[in-house]
Amino acid sequence: MKIKIYTDGGSRGNPGISGFGLVVIDEANQIVYQQSQSLGIKTNNEAEYAGALSAISWLVANQSRFTSAQFISDSQLMICQINGQYKVKAANLIPLYQQLISLISQVKIPLTFSHTLREGNQLADQLANQAMDQQ
Repeated sequence: MKIKIYTDGGSRGNPGISGFGLVVIDEANQIVYQQSQSLGIKTNNEAEYAGALSAISWLVANQSRFTSAQFISDSQLMICQINGQYKVKAANLIPLYQQLISLISQVKIPLTFSHTLREGNQLADQLANQAMDQQ
């Protein structure tokens, strides 16, 4: 079974109150897993990476159930960094990027990383906003 993993991180203020949401959808458009988490005071990009780290950690633990995964985010910066198109220059993102790359190396099924516009990421966005609302 193929899955799509949508993540979104947000910060109200930058840095500010932050959180992320993630949702995993199967081929029948059914939700396989979802998560929403408050993060305290973080930047928007730190929240985006936190969502990605949580999603890929979940995938590593559950990958035997699936044939492939497509990771989708509205963070163009993060997707371009993961795909090697942009260098990671911000000191606060370097360790998060390194953690993420380490987790990605543990995924044994085909995995792609794609950018979408905010409109294509509505459920993960709602979950991220719920996480921020809880603080």
